Amino acid sequence: MLSWLRVRNLALVEEAEVGWEPGLNVVTGETGAGKSILVGALLLLMGERADSGAVRKGADKCTVEGRFRLDDAGKTDALLEEAGLPECEDGELILRRTVKAGGGGQAWINDAPVTLGLMKRVAGGLVDLHGPHDQQSLFKTSAQREALDEYAGDGEELRGYEAAWEAWRAARERVEELEGEENSEEQAEWLRERVAELEEAALDEEEERSAREELQTLGHRQRILELGQQIVQSISEAEVNALAVLGPGTKAAEELGGLLEEGAGWAEEMRRLADGLAGVSMSVQRRLGDLEGEAERMEWLEQRVWTYEKMKRKYGGTVAGALAVLAESKAKLRDLEDREGRLAEAREAEAAARKRVEAAGKKLSAARKAAAAKLGPAVTRELRAIGFETGALEARVEAAEAGPKGADAVEFTFAPNQGEGARELRAIASSGEISRVMLALKVVLAGADGTDVLVFDEIDANVGGATAHAVGKKLREAARARQVIAITHLPAVAVCGETHFQVSKSLEGGRTVTRVARLEGEAREREITRMLGGDAAGGKAAGELAREWLGGAKD
Repeated sequence: MLSWLRVRNLALVEEAEVGWEPGLNVVTGETGAGKSILVGALLLLMGERADSGAVRKGADKCTVEGRFRLDDAGKTDALLEEAGLPECEDGELILRRTVKAGGGGQAWINDAPVTLGLMKRVAGGLVDLHGPHDQQSLFKTSAQREALDEYAGDGEELRGYEAAWEAWRAARERVEELEGEENSEEQAEWLRERVAELEEAALDEEEERSAREELQTLGHRQRILELGQQIVQSISEAEVNALAVLGPGTKAAEELGGLLEEGAGWAEEMRRLADGLAGVSMSVQRRLGDLEGEAERMEWLEQRVWTYEKMKRKYGGTVAGALAVLAESKAKLRDLEDREGRLAEAREAEAAARKRVEAAGKKLSAARKAAAAKLGPAVTRELRAIGFETGALEARVEAAEAGPKGADAVEFTFAPNQGEGARELRAIASSGEISRVMLALKVVLAGADGTDVLVFDEIDANVGGATAHAVGKKLREAARARQVIAITHLPAVAVCGETHFQVSKSLEGGRTVTRVARLEGEAREREITRMLGGDAAGGKAAGELAREWLGGAKD
């Protein structure tokens, strides 16, 4: 149950604390006093989006804090543990929310900061809030289908169907993708040309490196020839060359060796110099001969390096990039060339997925029909208790075109009086009738899903007389199994409350202020008297009626 609610700087409320009790809590007050501010505070704790305009004028932020006492905190603790948050201590769950005047805000669970999504998951299973706007939503068949699914149980059949539908949708998209490849042959031809060009280029990173190095060497070919010829000329081919000069000198050294003892080895050294120079000349001439024959090699290297440059510019900027394009193009080409085979496989997978959807749809339909057979009578019993002595609600489930939520058309029909035909809810003109239908439905659904706290914001709108008394009794009966908070304008409903709060508005210091007070005894009697039309100066009949109703509600 919701045990405590604190509101600061929200709309007209500067600060208010409400200590809620088990059973039926009623909230009353003049029109415009700010009763719905309490509903707005609860919506913030349920993770709904906030409007920064709700912050009280002059304040930088508003704060809402609520405390829940949980008889069984297991489910809530599991959600908190999954999110890495502390569990509820002694079964108490604390929710807090701030909204800044400039936009933004923060949410906390058990004093730990959380996302609004998590807050909505945690609080959504604790509180079921119904306001006047929900009556219109019940006219939509989608809302009726959701209500029936909620009543049906844990939703295993619906989850199974949704998973099957999503798998079929993906399979169908794959088929459509393949069927839409109208220009696949043109693309295949283009890929064949690309693959052929890259394969013919035979790119290799190591070959590119060595080709560039060799071409750099051959790029100096002319200068190498000039310098080499100079060397050969100076050693052996010029008119005056080193070998020609050394020949006479060597003979002179031989003769001198016979005349001077220390000159005996000079001739041999000169012959070695001559042989060495002759060897250099021969090596240079051989290398120059090789260069003379490498003109074709140089032309090939230039063409090869140009091929590398062209392929890199065209395909990825590097040899590795071009090779990656080649591999990707081959894969795409294989994919396109096998299009018919892939399309056949995709169609087969789509057909199998469709069968799974149909099977899951039958299970879901069966579960819905079984739930509908129970929901109609259950809601009808509640309707009989709030003034529809012969009224009846029926939940109809009929076959329809398959969609994301099943292959069923769900429609709630209502016959308010005996002898009248059942009509769709959207055809009901009376807002009082639809309010009571919503009350009956909410009571039944709350019993099915175990919702701990039911909040009704003016569920009794446009009803009166004996019907109002019946609605009050039904709310009190519903509060035997769970906590109920009802905001009401009807004294017949207010007297049924086990705890009564009054919201009042006054002018203080030039500003309008809303306050919340718990009423007991004479204070409560005065409030019921006011609601019955009594006034401070007289209203004796209204006062007596208030005491009578309050006394009767205790029975």
